[in-house]
Amino acid sequence: MSTERDAARVAADEERVWLAERTYGDDELNLIILVYATTDGERYVRKERALTSFADQRETPVSMVVARDQLGAVDDEDRERYATEATRMAAEHGPTDTI
Repeated sequence: MSTERDAARVAADEERVWLAERTYGDDELNLIILVYATTDGERYVRKERALTSFADQRETPVSMVVARDQLGAVDDEDRERYATEATRMAAEHGPTDTI
């Protein structure tokens, strides 16, 4: 049985990242591109999810825990925006929430 407190635990070699951007890919690919970032906006991971239909109503996690070696550096032009959005998501949601 998992609790909210257990979900907040992160191993030393892992990092919790928060949803910072959600965009749609090329219409032909039917992709949703999810960018999860650290609250300081320095590091990110990108996930792609295929839409199975236009009525796809799958929930999106607001945060995830990833190995630090899977995180990339954020470009300077995106850093502040990612930090702002990741911090907002962390303040408004629990680590296991979905949207």
